Amino acid sequence: MPAPPAPSVRRFRSSARAMLPFPEPEGWLDVGTGDARFPQTAREFFPYTAFDGLDLTTTVEWARREERVEEAHVGRLTDPRVTAHLRARYDVVSLLHHLPHTPNPRAELRAAVAVLRLGGHLLVEAADPRCAFARLLGRHWIPYGRPRDPHLLSLDELRAQLESQGCTILRADRRAAHVPHDLSAALSVLLPPTLPAWVTIPLLAAARATDHALAPLLSRTRFSNTYRVIARKDRPLRERAPRPSADATPPAAPPQHIPDPDPGPSAP
Repeated sequence: MPAPPAPSVRRFRSSARAMLPFPEPEGWLDVGTGDARFPQTAREFFPYTAFDGLDLTTTVEWARREERVEEAHVGRLTDPRVTAHLRARYDVVSLLHHLPHTPNPRAELRAAVAVLRLGGHLLVEAADPRCAFARLLGRHWIPYGRPRDPHLLSLDELRAQLESQGCTILRADRRAAHVPHDLSAALSVLLPPTLPAWVTIPLLAAARATDHALAPLLSRTRFSNTYRVIARKDRPLRERAPRPSADATPPAAPPQHIPDPDPGPSAP
């Protein structure tokens, strides 16, 4: 009997299956792809789709050499050179647990919409800061405890951002995207590091088992810790006019025509 897939693979398959009801994409960009495990998994469901990856690290170039993606792009999606190069190229753009790691999630969403073709789909998964676990565990909730994760958008905030950028929300789901790790992650932070391994290992194992045992129930409630949104780009994204810098020289006023003074009646 084959071994069950790893939890990350199961989540990737769930994310990929969420796009099956929509037209098969020709091109798909996975943002924050890392070693491109998601495109590799999604190809099981979309064998004719060309998957590209973008990441801050050169790991994505390794993924291209391993043929997990067809094109590898290194940098930020909000980099004007990257955005211009990829503009309107893709039928699907995926942002899977990527937004909280960006300096400006709203700018990242705008750039993601920009590289979508008209009618293309955006797939977003992110931790929900308004879930019950976030309130219950406070600073011990795992997304709050990660450095460089200060930018968590709630589902309502994400919806408003996408609608303001010409997108229609097709699906918003918490149940399927729930990640069962809240109790075990919080316990790993709370346990004193001086405890011996024979104490901590069984406690963490029990917490992980509890996370997974409760997942089918909690995913149906406000304890579901992650949302999944699928949006369609229905209007072209308007370009923002560049802001003038504070020290910019104001444009010169156009020259004014001053009529010659009336010379009066000419002498006879």
